[in-house]
Amino acid sequence: MTTLGALLAAATATDATRPLLTYYDDATGERTELSGATLGNWVAKTANLLVDGVAAEPGEVALVRLPPHWQSAGVLFGCWLAGLLVTEVPPPSGVSVAFETLEPPGGDPVLAAERFVLGLRPLGMPLPLDQIPPGYLDFSAEVRGYGDRFVPVSPVAEDAPAAPRSTHAELVERAAARARELGISGGDRVLVDAAAYPDHLDWLLAPFAAGASVVLCQRLDPARVDDRATAERITVRLR
Repeated sequence: MTTLGALLAAATATDATRPLLTYYDDATGERTELSGATLGNWVAKTANLLVDGVAAEPGEVALVRLPPHWQSAGVLFGCWLAGLLVTEVPPPSGVSVAFETLEPPGGDPVLAAERFVLGLRPLGMPLPLDQIPPGYLDFSAEVRGYGDRFVPVSPVAEDAPAAPRSTHAELVERAAARARELGISGGDRVLVDAAAYPDHLDWLLAPFAAGASVVLCQRLDPARVDDRATAERITVRLR
């Protein structure tokens, strides 16, 4: 697993139908369960949006300022499959594409060729038109029209940049090391408190690198943890 695309493929290789990422929001009651195949479809659609819709080129920079969320996972891996470098801090030269939220849409305005807003609504539903900020496109509405299979023109190399200071191979290695630090092994079901572990290295990449699946909890209600752990067959808790 020397690229992040290979890491995702390995996470779904054994059984693409098993739950890979389950998302809870205890403030709204939302529960969304994605199999490896379903997450892979969102990833492929995002990559196709970037390549065919935005005309992004490998090595260009994508600003991703999103909270831990199942749609964030699709955006991150979609960017990496398309060969983009992902950052949370825009460089002075600007970025090719930006993915931000409504609260507010990424904070300070960012120079980008294309800007997408994510409402992070249940089932990935699009935003009402009057909620889309000026200068932004609604990611959920735009991405649905793209194919759920992605074939890159050229495979992403392991030494291609994935983050400001990491290649794909280096980020995969960091994810595997972090999984060991967190005590995550293959086959684990990992409950993650998004507030305590907001870094995608922890809530997304480390579990996938270990061959584990994730139950990601936003605005976690402590009173529900034990019952959820039983219902979801949790083996590791990150709180």
